[in-house]
This record gives sequence, structure tokens and C-alpha cells, in this order.
Amino acid sequence: MFVSYVVPVKDEEGSLEELYSRIKKISEELNLSFEIIFVDDGSIDNSFFILRNIAEKDKRVRVIRFRRNFGKASALSAGFEKAKGEVVITLDADLQDDPSEVPKFLKLIEEGYDIISGWRKERKDPISKRLPSKIFGKLSSWLTGVHIHDFNCGFKAYRKEVVENIEVYGELYRYIPALAYAKGFKVGEVVVTHHPRVYGKSKYGWKRIVKGFLDLFTVVFITRFLKRPMHFFGGTGLIFLMLGFLINLSLTIYKFTTGALIGNRPLLLLGILLMILGVQFLSIGLLGELINNVTHGRKREYLILEEIGFE
Repeated sequence: MFVSYVVPVKDEEGSLEELYSRIKKISEELNLSFEIIFVDDGSIDNSFFILRNIAEKDKRVRVIRFRRNFGKASALSAGFEKAKGEVVITLDADLQDDPSEVPKFLKLIEEGYDIISGWRKERKDPISKRLPSKIFGKLSSWLTGVHIHDFNCGFKAYRKEVVENIEVYGELYRYIPALAYAKGFKVGEVVVTHHPRVYGKSKYGWKRIVKGFLDLFTVVFITRFLKRPMHFFGGTGLIFLMLGFLINLSLTIYKFTTGALIGNRPLLLLGILLMILGVQFLSIGLLGELINNVTHGRKREYLILEEIGFE
């Protein structure tokens, strides 16, 4: 089996040599043909120079260097584009993911799964990271229909076909299982060991929490309504339009049967507002359909400064 490891890197100079040694050790023990693709996502420490030295010593190591920090989704996209393996394994560069768990992932891939997501059942992170992640997991599982526990875990294995057919941007990398499931791929999960962070600093913050929640709704929309935006906006618009129409119709009947004035009634303004909203939602739905029919793919969101080890 030919395996491609894709490792996003952002200021992880303290862990890279040890991570490389661990990946190499387990891969050689399993007698795998493999490549390791490190994607330096705009590091400002010595990460790139360490990776370049590793690549000079081992031709199975490739390095992609971004011009600046474009985010984890772009790093994964760049790695996926270059990966040649039958199976692509992603893991974080901070040594919290243990490469010795790779056989578990490969076993499930061989059993017929298309994507395996790690589950950090005993997570070695502070409560400020564990609690939002747990809420994410529950909400994501409910909204997407993908019943895994840990959407945020970066330790995953994919068949090559999956990474060739999934686009990740923004913060959507954490929802790859949901995107894959929506395309008909078989998703599984495996419990993995999680280690405390020893080197570097966590990049997790409140901004990622906000982005994560917003991207969850993006995932739900694009997996259910991407090809039929009118079904979402049009359905909502019709509800508003009908409610507004019924309110105004009832007020009109009331006026002609009783002779009462209705011009100063708040209910009349509500009815008019609902009808306007209904027309606007229908218009958005039509625009969505037009955009969907003229848009062809998504442009790269990252710029590569340097590549090492690629033919």
C-alpha cells in the first residue's frame, strides 16, 4: 500500500524531527511505501528550515511552503492536490496525534470504509478546548447525520478518491466527514490516543469557535441545498408570503364586514413586512439558482512560495 501523510505545519519547530521519526518508524514497520507532505502554512519560526533539512536527507519527504498563513484548510487542500498515495492520512504536527495508531486506520480502510476519523476519547487538552469541541460534535452529528464523536480531530485517513472529490476552504476541514458522507462515501471512526502538547502553542481561540459554528451551517446548506438553493430560500419565502397574505386578507375581510379602520393596526404592518420578506427570499433563491448554473469550481485560496521534493 502506498500511503501519503499530509501534515499542516504552523510554528512547530520543536516537534517536527520527532514527528518525522515516528511516522518513518511505524511506516517501515508496516512495510508501507509512503511519502510525507509537510505544508508550512506561513511559519515565522524555523519550521521550514528544519523541514528542508529533513527533505534533503529523505527523498520520501516533500515540503510545500506558503507565502503567508492561509489557514489549515488551504494547507490540507495543497497537500491533497500533491498526494499520490492510495490512502491519505492527515495528522497535526504538534505530536498530540500518535503515528503508532496508523495501523488502526489502515485496517478499517481495508475493511471497506472510505474515510476514518479519529476520536480523542480521553483528550489531553484544557476544558476551554474540550467543551466547545464537545458541543460542536453533538450539534454537528445532529445537523449533518454523520454519527461520529470528534469532528475536530485532525487525525484522519482517506481513500484517494475522497480527497479528489472534496473541496475544503475556510474552516470546513473539520467537516470533511460530513461533506464526504453527503457524496455517498462510507464514514467510520476509531478511538485514538491523544497526548498533551509539549512544544509550541495552541492556535485555538475564540475566533475559531465563531467560525466553526458559522461553517457548520454552511456545511448543512451546501450538503442539502447547494444544487437547489430555491428549495431553501423559496420554501422560506413562500411561508412568509402566505402568512403575510393571510394576515392582510383577514384584515381586509374584517374591514369590509365591520367598517372598522385598519390602517393604524400593527398587524397590517406585520402582514406587509412578511409579504416583502417572502418576495425577497424568493428573489434570493432565483439568484442562487442563476449563480449555481454559471459558477464552475472554486479558485485556489493559497499561493505557494517554494516546493521541495516534488517531481
